[in-house]
This record gives sequence, structure tokens and C-alpha cells, in this order.
Amino acid sequence: MTATDSALTGLAQGWCALSLLHGRIESHVERALQAGHGLSVREYSLLDVLSRQHSGPGGHLQMKQVADAVVLSQSATTRLVTRLEDRGLLARYICDTDRRGIYTDVSESGLALLAEARPTNDAALREALDRAALTPELAPLVAAVRGTGTGTGTGTT
Repeated sequence: MTATDSALTGLAQGWCALSLLHGRIESHVERALQAGHGLSVREYSLLDVLSRQHSGPGGHLQMKQVADAVVLSQSATTRLVTRLEDRGLLARYICDTDRRGIYTDVSESGLALLAEARPTNDAALREALDRAALTPELAPLVAAVRGTGTGTGTGTT
């Protein structure tokens, strides 16, 4: 094995560990949000992103920006927005200055559900990170996510 092969193997192992950590966290948070609030991780993320946009000129995200923020294709984002719109959690409207632009706003019921779900999301995230920190190959990644710089798993988010 050459030095390059060794570096690639280390890179591949790091990527596998990162993928494993992401999968564990997402699965744990998904179960908690579904059980407590009937929301998927993607639905929660979309409501969260949209709730943070500000009003005023240039203050709303276009669908492409929303897709980028929730890491979905534009078509998957449109389907997700439609599902949440059908549930009354958000609404779409045409931009006043560019009739081609479509914006999305979280409804009052969407904001209420998001506020109710936020503590569940945060607690599930902490729990998933605490569990992952007990796995030696994941502990450094958990520390990086927490910004603690150690692999002890004792930091808080």
C-alpha cells in the first residue's frame, strides 16, 4: 500500500464515520419528531428555515434558496412545500416585483407547531450526540459538531 492509498483509506473511513453519525442522528431525531409532533426531519427543517427569513424587500427565500437550505432537489422541495401547505402549515405566494418568483411563508399554525417541536428536536439531537460520543470512531466528530474539540462526549450543545 502506498502513502496515497493509506490517505485515501483514512479519508474513506472518515467519510464512513461521518455518514454513520449523520444517519444515527437523523434517525433518532426523526423518530422523536414523528412521535411527538407528526413531523419528519425534512418538514421540521423546512419550517425552521422559513421561519428565520425576514420580511421586507429581499427578505424572503425563493424556492431554489429553500431547496439549497434544506438540501433537497427543487422538485423534492416543491413536493414537501405542497404537503405542508396542504396541512395549513405554510403558504406560497407570487413575488410582487417578479411574477416568476414564488415565496413561501410559515403560517401561524406552522409557527406554533415549530415552537412546540423545537424542544423535542433539540433534546433528540443532544441524546443522539451523547450516544454517538460513546463510540470511539464517532467521538471526535461529535466533539467537532459540539465545538468542544474533545472526544469525551461530555460537552453540551
